[in-house]
Amino acid sequence: MTAPPAARQRKRRRARGFTLIEVLIALVILAVALAAAVRAAGIATDGALETKERLLGLWVAENRLAGYAAGLPFPQIGERSGQETQVDLTFTWRETVSETANPFFRRVDVSVYGSRRPDYAIAKLVSHVARKQ
Repeated sequence: MTAPPAARQRKRRRARGFTLIEVLIALVILAVALAAAVRAAGIATDGALETKERLLGLWVAENRLAGYAAGLPFPQIGERSGQETQVDLTFTWRETVSETANPFFRRVDVSVYGSRRPDYAIAKLVSHVARKQ
C-alpha cells in the first residue's frame, strides 16, 4: 500500500532543509565554542608574556651576579638598586649584600621587578662573591 501523492509531497518538503530553530541552536553552539577558543588563546598569550618577562628578569639578575665574576669590585655591604633594559622591557633590580662568616666572601641577593607589577619580584638569585687577592 502506497501513500497518497499529497502525503508524499509533504514528506519531501520536510526533509529538504533545516528548520529555523535548528539553525539557531547550531549558531548558539558555535558561538559558545568560539568564545571558549578565544578565551583559551588569551590565556595562552598571557602565559607566554609572563614566561618571557620572567626569563628576561632572570637574565637581569644573572647579569648582576656575572658582573662580579667578570671583575666588578668586591661589593660593599648594603643595598643598591638600579634599572636594566632587556628586549625593550625595563626592569628594576635590588641587590642586598651581606657579610658571611668568612671575610673574603659576601652574600649577594638580587631581586628583579617587572614594570607591570613593581611590588612583585619576578626573579630572585642568591650567590656568594669571593674577594680577589
